[in-house]
Order: sequence, then structure tokens, then C-alpha cells
Amino acid sequence: MSDRNDTIYDVVVIGGGPAGLTTALYLARAKYRVLVIEKDNFGGQITITSEVVNYPGVEHTSGAALTETMRKQAQNFGAEFMLAEVERISVEGDLKSVFTTKGELKCFGILLATGARPRMIGFKGEAEFKGHGVAYCATCDGEFFTGKEVFVVGGGFAAAEESVFLTKYARHVNILIRKDDFGCAKSVADEAKSHEKITVLTNTEVEEVMGDSVLRAIRYRNNKTGEVTEYKADSGDNIGVFVFAGYEPATELVKGIAELNEQGYVITDENMQTNVAGLYAAGDVRIKNLRQVVTAVGDGALAATELEKYAAAMQRKTGIKPEQPQVATAPSHSAPEADEAPAEVSGHKSDLFTPEMLTQLNTVFSRMENNLILELHLDDRPVSQELENYMEELAKLTAKLEVRTTSSDLQHKPCVRICREDGTWTGLAFHGVPGGHEFTSFVLGLYNAAGPGQQLDADVMTEAQAIAKPVDIKILISLSCTMCPDLVTAAQRLAALNDNISAEIYDLNHFPDLRDKYQVMSVPCMIINDGESSFGKKNARQILDLIQANV
Repeated sequence: MSDRNDTIYDVVVIGGGPAGLTTALYLARAKYRVLVIEKDNFGGQITITSEVVNYPGVEHTSGAALTETMRKQAQNFGAEFMLAEVERISVEGDLKSVFTTKGELKCFGILLATGARPRMIGFKGEAEFKGHGVAYCATCDGEFFTGKEVFVVGGGFAAAEESVFLTKYARHVNILIRKDDFGCAKSVADEAKSHEKITVLTNTEVEEVMGDSVLRAIRYRNNKTGEVTEYKADSGDNIGVFVFAGYEPATELVKGIAELNEQGYVITDENMQTNVAGLYAAGDVRIKNLRQVVTAVGDGALAATELEKYAAAMQRKTGIKPEQPQVATAPSHSAPEADEAPAEVSGHKSDLFTPEMLTQLNTVFSRMENNLILELHLDDRPVSQELENYMEELAKLTAKLEVRTTSSDLQHKPCVRICREDGTWTGLAFHGVPGGHEFTSFVLGLYNAAGPGQQLDADVMTEAQAIAKPVDIKILISLSCTMCPDLVTAAQRLAALNDNISAEIYDLNHFPDLRDKYQVMSVPCMIINDGESSFGKKNARQILDLIQANV
């Protein structure tokens, strides 16, 4: 018996980091039907690491490049991918259920590879000044502290490595370690210790951070001598505090289902199996001594070999044999989800866009239902010329885009507004040049504005379309931020549904007045109707909840 039901899989992998991607690669190569579900971006935490030099066989790469290669390998063998949030799972019976924001899926085995997220320490003022001086990602937020005094809290690998990275921006970096020394490899620690712009303070713990609209002071204590030190910024200046104090596991989905230890990590055997038949865990979400890409990959390979056996046994028992697609239908995580292969809509050769970018663009253009106008608002700065060139090059690729330059008194130029063919504004705009990590979100914005757009839960779509009052969403981003595009895409999707909602994106590198006005020192930052700032990634449901609470 063969069952090709599109919602039945041999294995569903929850989490698209190195562990999940490796499991998918191994299972797909063995001809099992496997789906990887990721709510944010494929690649996991390692994607924010700009330099990876200790992965065997790869001399030098970035975290994003390494995991994108993993994803492509898995896809080439037939693995499937879905951007969605898993809301709950049921492990009862031979066919287990995975309930997502895009519907229910059935499978024999489940792999939990949800990883871990940065841990807040809990010192006084930490939550209050998050985004206004307290940060957790040097790559995303380091530039906001150019010329400032910066304090790094933590003594592990991330603290040492990110402190060295922060010296590119900060006037000086102080590392506060609560133990006698670093807890990472000596080579990494020595680089931080020997750096001329870094001071290492051991046996030191933060007591409190203080300020007004931004962070102005920090108080810390030597836990051996009891000596308390308070550092205050010069008048009118501010400081930064970066917290790298480990991670907490993302195990909410299996609480009450799988056995966890006191810290919340999943307990597995040496084959990655939990105490529940058919439920496995791999990567940073499980108990382990070393949390690195190389160990996550090892976990994923082990889990895959065991899941192969489990799925084969279930196929024999149930008579159900989920079939792989004949060709890999999973799109790049940065492209709209669809079933058909990308169409070649243009033979135009581009020096600006890579072959991979062109493939993504062709995919989007082939599915756009309506034509769009890229309305440019420019000034005399070089960045305006850059935006104009970028949009004109984009429009050469398809007849569905037209560039129009207009004179206006728009305050924050350069700006590209996405307009309908009749000239009316869709509510989507980008101030600056949508390159770097924002290339993908801009492309998805075109797709959402032209229709049909990315799928949304029916209730989210209905509620968004019902909003009757004006909603002005500003999202302040950095092109180096890997967390910004998810928020941008979600906000633009809502704006594309309702003319009462606008979602305007600002590259803070070109608009320091907005950074100062909203006292922003972390991205992404979202402001609804000029109200309070909200920081961090959010999906469409979370944004809609904030809109409904503030309108």
C-alpha cells in the first residue's frame, strides 16, 4: 500500500539548524520522506556567526554560508521545507501529529531540533534597558556602540569571540566574568586577553544597569573581595552591555511529554531517542557537554540512522509508505513557498545580482499576479544613486516592475515605495537600499504586494483585513542583522492585506535621527503609531496582537 498524502511524512524535523538539516539530509538520501519545519530562518543560531574556522574540512566560512550549503544538500536529496511555527505535537499512536500554523501534519517519527536561545541573567535593569543599551547580538547591534564604552557579561566562547568583534566599534570593551577565568578554549580566550582594547575582570558580577531613555551606568561587584565598582558615562554619553551568558533550551513543545533535566534540556540515550518511542532530539536542545556545530551535526546523523529504522518498522506495521516528491520541491528559505520549479522570465545578465539571487527573483516574478511600480524618492546623497541603480537593475529582469522617480517632500530619503499599477501605494516602503539580509524581505514584499502573497493563518488574515483605523508601522533595521528580515516580512505581509496598515523599513545607517529619536541601540526595532518601541523577531500573529493592543 502506498500513501502519497501531502500531510504524511516518515519524519518531521522541528528546527532548521545544523542538527535538523543533517537529519534531513541523511533521511532524504535514504529515500525517506522528511519535512523540516522552521519558524524563523533556516540555519539556526550559527547564522549570526560571521566567521567559522573550526569546522573540519572547511578552512573558513560564515555560519550562514555553511548551513545554507547543508540545506541545499538536503533539498537536492528530496528533503522538504516549510516556514511555519509548530504549536504542539501529539505522540500517541503509530502516526504522530504535528500541529503548525499551516495545518496538521502526520508522521511516524519526530525529531526535536529547536536549539536554545540566549539566556537573560536577570540583573536589575536588564529587561528595562533591552534594546536601549542591553543587547545579545554583537553582529546585529555592535555598530550602535561605535566610540562607546562597552561591557560584555560572560566567560564562555561567545563572550570571548564577540568581545574581539566588538572592538571594531567600541572605544573599549570590558569583559565581566563571574569565575576565575574563561571557560572556553585557551586560544580563543588568549585572543581576548591580549587585545589592547579589552580589559578582563574576573570574579565579577553585574548588580545593576542604570540610565534614563538609554543606558548610562553599570554597577558590578567582585564576588571574592566584595568591592563594588560603578561606571558612569560622561555627560550626554551612553554605554552598552552585551550579555553572553549561555542559552536556555527551547523545549516548550515537549514539556510534559519527554523527560527533561532540571535545566530543561531533553534527556536522550546515545542514539538521540527520548523516553517516548518515535520522539528524538538532537543538537543544543538535548543534554550534552559541548554545544558546537560539529556536535550538532553528529547528533543529527545518529538520530537519522535510528529514525530510518523506526520509520521502516512503522511502514511495515501500518502498510503506509510516504513517498518522496520526484524532484525536490522545497524552495530556498528566502523564496516564496510553491510547488513548481522557478520559471526563467528573463535572459538578462546582471552584475548586481548573483545567479542564486536571480533564481530567487525569477521564482517571485513568475508568480506575481499583478504589476508593480517602484516609486523612488531621492535626494542628492550617493546612497540615492545606489538605490536608483538597484531598482533599475531589478526592473530590467521583468516586465512586471516599472521604476518611476518622483519629487516629494518625504523626510527620509532615499526611499522606494511599492505601488500598484494604478499608482496607489500598497503601504510597503524601504528607506535606504534593501541589500544585505534585507534583499530577501524586499523580494517577499514584492510578492506579497503583487499577490497572491505568502500564506497566513485564516484567523490572522481575517483580523488584519478587519482593522479599520490607521496603523503606521516603522521598523528600524541594520543590513547586517540576521533577525530583522523575519519581522520585516511579517509586517509587510499584514500591510499588503489592508490599506489602513503601512509598514515602512528604515536602514538606521542612513537615518541616525530616527536612532536618536527612539533611542534605538538594538535591532530590529518596531514602533506602531509612534508609540513604544518593541524589539526582537515577531511573526504576523504577534505583530497583529500588538496592533490590536495599541489601536
